[in-house]
Amino acid sequence: MDDSKTVVAAALGECVHVAGVMNFLRLAESAGWRTVFLGPAVPVERVLEAARAEGAALVGVSYRLTPETGERLLVEFAEAADDLHSAGIRFAFGGTPPVAARARAIGFFEQIFDGSEPTESVLAYLKGQPLDQAGVSAYPQATIERIGWKAPYPLIRHHFGLPTMAETLAGIAAIAEARVLDVISLGIDQDAQENFFHPQRQDPRRTGAGGVPVRSADDYRSLYAASRRGNYPLLRTYSGTDDFIRLAEMYVETLNIAWAAVPLFWFNAMDGRGPHDLESSIREHQKLMAWYGSRSIPVELNEPHHWGMRDAPDVIFVVAAYLSAYNARAFGVGDYLAQMMFNSPPGLSDAMDLAKMLAALEMIAPLSLPGKGAGDEGAFRIYRQTRVGLLSHPLDPEAARGHLAAATYLQMALKPDIVHVVGHTEAHHAATAEDVIAACTVARRAIENAVGGMPDMTLDPRVQARKRELLAEAQVTLDAIRAQAKPQVADPFIDPATLAGAVTSGILDAPHLRNNGYGCGQVVTRIDRRGACVAVDVRSGEPLTEAERLAGLPGAQR
Repeated sequence: MDDSKTVVAAALGECVHVAGVMNFLRLAESAGWRTVFLGPAVPVERVLEAARAEGAALVGVSYRLTPETGERLLVEFAEAADDLHSAGIRFAFGGTPPVAARARAIGFFEQIFDGSEPTESVLAYLKGQPLDQAGVSAYPQATIERIGWKAPYPLIRHHFGLPTMAETLAGIAAIAEARVLDVISLGIDQDAQENFFHPQRQDPRRTGAGGVPVRSADDYRSLYAASRRGNYPLLRTYSGTDDFIRLAEMYVETLNIAWAAVPLFWFNAMDGRGPHDLESSIREHQKLMAWYGSRSIPVELNEPHHWGMRDAPDVIFVVAAYLSAYNARAFGVGDYLAQMMFNSPPGLSDAMDLAKMLAALEMIAPLSLPGKGAGDEGAFRIYRQTRVGLLSHPLDPEAARGHLAAATYLQMALKPDIVHVVGHTEAHHAATAEDVIAACTVARRAIENAVGGMPDMTLDPRVQARKRELLAEAQVTLDAIRAQAKPQVADPFIDPATLAGAVTSGILDAPHLRNNGYGCGQVVTRIDRRGACVAVDVRSGEPLTEAERLAGLPGAQR
């Protein structure tokens, strides 16, 4: 904290409402100010005396009663504070919209808040970056820089992509103007993901299936141009399922892509979303990580939740999280976004869900190499990205809003750097711009409540016990992967053949891989009485340890 920066604040006159003042001072403290709170119903002269005595650089006053009375009081305040104003002390006002309108008319206050401002706008003002007075230069256009700029609040991200370019362009503009999120993740259609450079393979009947039908680099440029307004959100999109490097080059040139999302085991022939077989796709994805890493572009591996969404045991989720971070570091990624999708599968209890995420974070923490700054060769910095489960929203829209708020609050126990909002309409339809704005508004409120001082749910004994259990079980699975590598393999955890073999042999398995040509699909899972997703014996229904499950695989040593 810089003691030379002091802000004095109070509710003025007969006004006793101080919640807004307290919130302003909490933000001021996070921005490095020393704060002095004078309380409710403070006379004009007492505010000014405190400003002089404390050597205040900024004075904040609030009034939330009758506009006519407030106007007279603020005129009196401005006249009495003229000498301080002339000496360079800054003054800010906060109140209801009608009182704020009267305050603007006086022309005395440097900044006026009426309660409609996004939290980051207030925080930016306190950091000396008033967002209503600048364009793109006020909003960092690189992910890691924007994370630091917005702290202690996380970046907010949401997917968006409608079946036509025109709808999507208009929607991006509306979202940017609303200033409710920091990152728009472009949802592009399947043909764009797989066949962008192969028009002869595209099927006109699939146009717009799953997202916006981008068909040229200029389409991407126009989507980026639509975002150049409001709070200038960052853009990113899918890495595609073929021609990975060519797509990456285009994304950097046209979108200034915020970060790349790269799978390890998925988006190939195994899940029907790409032309590559399992082993080949692992190899190509590793090359893609290296390409982005060499350019100091952050990378997330959207890997663990693909196992969770396929009802894999929690331990497989944790192992996948470790293998993801391990591969990212091995292939030169410097800034790694560890993505943790809650509610996958949807039946998990909050306590067991949180334990699973804590286990994943503890597993990957030793891989971290801080370095001195962005782009440091050899550094591996881990950032936390959380999200609501893709399949977890109920169909009823009001129930879904409640789920979004509750799930977001739970995620904040991990102190995420990025919160990936999944819109409450997901169970019914792809989010419109209005849906995105509404969902982000719901999530922002939950985030603000949490940042204001939430209890530490990670200390729950049930959570800690399950975390320890998962850490021990994950080591059993990793040992099994290591043991099945061929003798000449130097590092089984990055060897494509070993990793592919871990899936085909069933070491990494999920019920949804049954009858899949690449997976085993032997594992059977259930949500146990604690709310954890565990492997069970198919005959008895009793839970299996990892050692017991692995011993039952075809070809396992007896």
